[in-house]
Amino acid sequence: MAVGQETDGGITSSYDTGDSVDIKVPYSFFGSIYDDDERNMIEEALNQDTLTMGPQVTHFQNEFAAMCGVKHAFATTNCTTGMHVATQVMDINEGDEVIVTPNTFIATSLVILKQKAIPVFADIDPKTFNIDPAKIEEKISPKTKAIYVVHYAGQCCDMDPINAIAKKHNLYVLEDCAHAPSAEYKGKVAGNLGDIGSFSFHSLKNMTTCGEGGMVTTNHDEWEKPIDMLRCMNITEWGEQEHYWWPSHFDIDDVKGHWGNNYRMNEVSAAVGRAQLRKLDMLTNKRIELGHYLNEGIKDIDGIDGVYEDPNCKHVYHLYTVTVDKSILGVNKHEFMKIAYYKYGIHGIMHYQPTYHFTGLKKMGIYGEHECPIAEEFFYNREFNLPIHPRLTKDDCDIMLDGLRNAVKDIKG
Repeated sequence: MAVGQETDGGITSSYDTGDSVDIKVPYSFFGSIYDDDERNMIEEALNQDTLTMGPQVTHFQNEFAAMCGVKHAFATTNCTTGMHVATQVMDINEGDEVIVTPNTFIATSLVILKQKAIPVFADIDPKTFNIDPAKIEEKISPKTKAIYVVHYAGQCCDMDPINAIAKKHNLYVLEDCAHAPSAEYKGKVAGNLGDIGSFSFHSLKNMTTCGEGGMVTTNHDEWEKPIDMLRCMNITEWGEQEHYWWPSHFDIDDVKGHWGNNYRMNEVSAAVGRAQLRKLDMLTNKRIELGHYLNEGIKDIDGIDGVYEDPNCKHVYHLYTVTVDKSILGVNKHEFMKIAYYKYGIHGIMHYQPTYHFTGLKKMGIYGEHECPIAEEFFYNREFNLPIHPRLTKDDCDIMLDGLRNAVKDIKG
């Protein structure tokens, strides 16, 4: 996909197609709403004496922990760096294996690869598109150290059986909550469903901190200091000091042989995050309302399915995933999208190509071509995502529904 000249980040900063198609409802790269609350909080932060890891970060962490119902929350530069800290604090090392879903952004596997550990891919549930608990246990080996789950599109994984498997085999569970702030499973909030969670506040997400940001959550008291050190260059205190300057202002120590990085959040981002957190219920309710509206509208479109909601979950609709039923329409999603996009301006975005099909992972030579058949069928033949964000209107939804309906009529001829 071509990217407009105004961005440097490629697919991480724009979904500009670079062609002349008249897109009816563009896929926005901003998933939230900003107003005077955010502007006032930015001004408050700018008037402080410190602009990094100060009072705004402390307040944001405490408020976010309370939302999730966890003991500890740690602000980071983004979800990826948060997951890297989590991977280190769980002492995942070279040669260890981590079971992970293939239906996720590369970041989930990247943090495993950075530790020279091995991502082991378990297939997905064909209805929720989350990792399938039934596929996890067969992937466990003596080298397995953890299970990484992703709450795809804003709907939590089926956590009870996943946690039971983890307990049986003495494995850690990491939640990639990039899509799922305030999502729930059986009344419990994402980020409080495993051993450790990591959230994203990227521009696309349901709440955002000036385009980038993240948060790590956990109830493990013994991880409080190690996480703090690993996100801040392994800085610690000397202990007893005769004077504040002697023997020095700080000490540096490893965390079980792991060395961290500068993954600290700045005060402006944290201040905006606090304003966004106060809006989160409103932002989430708007997305849910739009998701349900699209679900109702798609019911009468033959061969197109809307979102399945697990009755155990509160789905927060970070993504709105449409699936094409080839057995009814006679075409896969690629053929359908050619008509829907070029003729009716429907801007569908694909999430996610199975991770093991990327060139860098193929070079490892350890993955089969059809490692996870359900995930492959999902991405290549079934799914695309319609625009959804809290600024979207029902008129926008009707335009998209009409485009889908007309594309089906054209296919049926």
